[in-house]
Amino acid sequence: SREIATEMMRLNDYIDVLIPRGGAGLIKTVVNTATVPVIETGAGNCHIYIDETADIEKALNIVENAKTSRPSVCNAAEVLVVNSKIANEFLPLLKERLVDKRQSDGKNPVELRLHETAQAFIEGTPANEDDFDTEFLDYILAVKVVDDVNEAVAHITEHSTHHSEAIISEDAQSIEIFTRDIDKN
Repeated sequence: SREIATEMMRLNDYIDVLIPRGGAGLIKTVVNTATVPVIETGAGNCHIYIDETADIEKALNIVENAKTSRPSVCNAAEVLVVNSKIANEFLPLLKERLVDKRQSDGKNPVELRLHETAQAFIEGTPANEDDFDTEFLDYILAVKVVDDVNEAVAHITEHSTHHSEAIISEDAQSIEIFTRDIDKN
């Protein structure tokens, strides 16, 4: 309960340190309430970039796991950035797996919030610009289509909380660009 959690945050004689894991609201509450020392963690607006060379099945498996296994944790995927050269094949399969199949299996479907670049490939909820800066902690995934790894890095850099970012690619050069530039700024 909240009462017990609040009491725990003040047990200085019994607890050495608290590390809150969760959304921004939980972290703020612990930092503002605790008398026990706190290691403050950051909110996670985590991105996955699907490169044009990605193995489609591997990418689908990774995205499904990263979004649906535990959507309320700070390292769950919140934004998907897809290369335009693979979007026509990948996005319909993604929608089938995360929305249609999950719904038919009685599971929570993922609401896809689509940037206008992604709306050309699949149906979903139109995204607003805030969707790319939001830690949903829910079955919601913002989706954007880009032309190359450099555009993906630029988009992620603009919206990142620098928590967890990923590239799915079979191309060493794309992987090198992504890992070199993703946290440069």
